[in-house]
Amino acid sequence: MEEETRGKKAIFIGGLAEDVNEAVIYEHFSPFGDIVEVQLPSAATNPAQETDAKHRGFAFVTYSSAADALDAIDNMDLNELHGKVLKVNIAKSVKSTIQPAQGNRAVWESEEWLQQYAKPLAQSGGVQGRNAQREARASGDASQAEEPADPEDQEAMEE
Repeated sequence: MEEETRGKKAIFIGGLAEDVNEAVIYEHFSPFGDIVEVQLPSAATNPAQETDAKHRGFAFVTYSSAADALDAIDNMDLNELHGKVLKVNIAKSVKSTIQPAQGNRAVWESEEWLQQYAKPLAQSGGVQGRNAQREARASGDASQAEEPADPEDQEAMEE
């Protein structure tokens, strides 16, 4: 519950000019309420690699109340700051459902998922399984042919 209410108090500010720093953000956004925190993510993701940009072009401001955050959005969205138009809205939380080790991989790429859900092709009703069933019917050996559980599959096989 605390995370949900904190999220409604935090705003996202996008489109910041390079010369904007935390003090400038605080100065322009403090008239709308008490600011708890200002975050301006730095551009350097690798400390050994130097970049000319000081920040990534966006910031997060957390207010003490959700009403203050809405006031800031209503008053600052699409306004100009240091020559750039700002986009201001409620900050959305980062989804933590993605495991860092897997990233954005498909679930069927993990061995655990395959072992739990995947069947051999002959049992899954894939092309080879269907061909085996047709061959078994054609030869008249009904003991090897598995009848499909779904009537639609049976109709499709008869065609």
